[in-house]
Amino acid sequence: MTRIYRKAFEAPGVHRLLYHMVRFYSGTFRIRIVNEKPWLAHVKAGGRVLLLAWHQQFFSLIGPFRRYQSHRPALMISKSKDGELIAGVARRCGWHTVRGSSSEGGKAALKDMIRHMRAHQLAGHVVDGPRGPMGRVKPGAVYLALAAGAAVVPVFVDADRAWFFNSWDRFSVPKPFARVIIRFGPLMPLTRPRSNEAFEKIRLQVENVMRRELRFPPGEMPF
Repeated sequence: MTRIYRKAFEAPGVHRLLYHMVRFYSGTFRIRIVNEKPWLAHVKAGGRVLLLAWHQQFFSLIGPFRRYQSHRPALMISKSKDGELIAGVARRCGWHTVRGSSSEGGKAALKDMIRHMRAHQLAGHVVDGPRGPMGRVKPGAVYLALAAGAAVVPVFVDADRAWFFNSWDRFSVPKPFARVIIRFGPLMPLTRPRSNEAFEKIRLQVENVMRRELRFPPGEMPF
């Protein structure tokens, strides 16, 4: 049964169906994109950009991020069964998927991401995936940006109506026909650190910018 279950997750037909379902559902959102031009101009001028998002908010980005497929951006996705489904959908959105995470195959995946970013300039990274903890930017995101010579750009999602799952990250899915704002933060160039303490200072700087934009159900206190 385990083998059959795994093959079902790997089947192209399942990925195609899920991709169309996500696109159809996302198509009900009334989306507004804010502050996209600065980082796109940086890429078009020859710079490199690493887009950073919370695991909590990435569902809302799947459909709209198809608009960047001409840049052939890269995205690191875990080797889990769920990751296989996400990778299949991401590939159909025009993203180059690199399989690996902090828990499995992370070093090889980071090398592939760096190589791809140097060639194609654009990538995305889920900063606390695949298992958290919530609200913590893992060091790999900063290391990837520094090694690839990329500026980082936080990406935030806000919806006027959304469901929050009872998961480690309070995973969020906007309700049908919700008003969804996808907002890009400032372009943040990173200076190569000379010590572990300087590296940690950079990581905390990025984390502090991003942590303010986590979302919680009404009445729930963050952290």
